[in-house]
Amino acid sequence: MRRPARMLAVAGLASVAVFAAACSSGGSTPDPAPAAKITLADSTAKPINPTTPISVRASRGDLTTVTVTNRKGKNVKGASSEGGEEWHTTEDLGYGTTYTVKADAVNPDGKHTRQTFTVKTIDPDDTAYANVVPAPEVVSEDGIGVGQPMVFQFTKPIKNRAEVEKHLVVTTTPSQPGAWYWTDDQSVHYRAKDYWKPGTKIHIEANVYGVDLGDGVYGAEDNAVDYKVHDSWVAKADGNTEQLTVFHNGELVRTMPMSLGEPTTPSHRGVHVVSERSASTVMDSCSYGVCQGDPGYYRETVFDNLRISNDGEFVHAAPWSVGQQGSANVSHGCVNLSPADAKWMYDTFRLGDVVEISNSGGDELPVWDTYGDWAVPWKVWKAGNASA
Repeated sequence: MRRPARMLAVAGLASVAVFAAACSSGGSTPDPAPAAKITLADSTAKPINPTTPISVRASRGDLTTVTVTNRKGKNVKGASSEGGEEWHTTEDLGYGTTYTVKADAVNPDGKHTRQTFTVKTIDPDDTAYANVVPAPEVVSEDGIGVGQPMVFQFTKPIKNRAEVEKHLVVTTTPSQPGAWYWTDDQSVHYRAKDYWKPGTKIHIEANVYGVDLGDGVYGAEDNAVDYKVHDSWVAKADGNTEQLTVFHNGELVRTMPMSLGEPTTPSHRGVHVVSERSASTVMDSCSYGVCQGDPGYYRETVFDNLRISNDGEFVHAAPWSVGQQGSANVSHGCVNLSPADAKWMYDTFRLGDVVEISNSGGDELPVWDTYGDWAVPWKVWKAGNASA
């Protein structure tokens, strides 16, 4: 019996279905992809250093969003890797702060995994700033003198000096070899073997934020400053001749009669560096223990002052000793000049310019007295004293 045409068509479809089933025999629907897993790169069991980035990673999927917020709800900046499997903060965190990390990741099937973490940062007993000396705002537009050391002065005593030095950077153009040296437990100075070359550009950095300075003290923030060195100005005060000779870029430009410290109060010998300028200063002997009523007491307003040590030594106008200038040393340790010569020095010399004193009968300027750096032989200075 012949089947109707419709019945043949249905049978044909059935056979195709059977054939298709036979071809896929032994297979099954693919298993769902495993859920994405989100982890932090570092354990959250202990507080982290604020300079350590918070790093979020995804496995078996990609991160879609990550937010890190502090207690006030402020977001921390961050960036993702090219593949989308990792995200990390790109700015320093704060001390003693708790951060909330919220992350979302998606697996190949489009299924999302969301997770929240808490990260805490270390909370130091105290922090210290690395102040730069001289402060940029007191430096003249034409820069600093050839004798100016680079100085970071910390607001707290530093125990881990060697560790701190690893985070101090000096770049000079043109390049000149130099080294750090601690003049006390809060001040570290940098100088070259010889005076800076005129025109030198100097960049210094104290990258101490997050650094353990010792005894529970950490660096409060980083600091960086740029300087430039102006022309070379060096004055040489000779106690034998009582003459002050001034050299500009190595050329003698002026000779002046002067008076150094008398034998009972001799001027320190050695290299002095101008650290302060003042048009007028009240000098009072009571500042070093000789007060009113004592022999040798004085209180005088003095003009055109260049401070060259913290021991009360200045180059300044001394109209009262003009008669002895050029013939006798009669000051209390300063370099006495006539009003006209002192005005010229005041108008010419800036911070970092040099006054070298010789044959004064005094001790060498101590390394700890402002900028007594040049009293230390280069071999000793270069060796450093961070572990002392």
